[in-house]
Amino acid sequence: MKSRLLVFMAIFVVAAIVLSIARPTVSASPKATAETLKQLEGEFMKAAADKGSQGYMSYYAEDSVELPNGAPIIAGKTNIAQGMGFLDSKDNRLQWTPVGADISTAGDFGYTYGTFEFHSKDKDGKPRVDYGKYTSIWKLQSDGTWKVVLDMGNASPEPKK
Repeated sequence: MKSRLLVFMAIFVVAAIVLSIARPTVSASPKATAETLKQLEGEFMKAAADKGSQGYMSYYAEDSVELPNGAPIIAGKTNIAQGMGFLDSKDNRLQWTPVGADISTAGDFGYTYGTFEFHSKDKDGKPRVDYGKYTSIWKLQSDGTWKVVLDMGNASPEPKK
């Protein structure tokens, strides 16, 4: 009887050790913060500046949704990408600045908001700038990356200087 009890205890101890090693703890990966999302916005903008529409779209989830100013909802990364070719023109430049951000307690959802400027040329080749505000909803993906799942923007008057 004692030998069975010893065997059982040994199995229990080994199992407890193996399970504690095999299962990562919650603190094993650092939680994202609002600052993480603001930093991602900077990387996102750089990708758009460097690689045009492909760089821009690389930050979108496959099931993302776009809510463009004064236009119908666009669902799906492929459909959104069809309208982003303007970012490939050297005459067009989209810049944005995150003003605020927050993240869920679970650390898997967050949002950013801020202002943007779109620099382009009019039909006569004269420079023009459009101003606006945006909100982006970010979601932690199963591969550990953050992607935009919903993006919206609207026009604003030129900021007062």
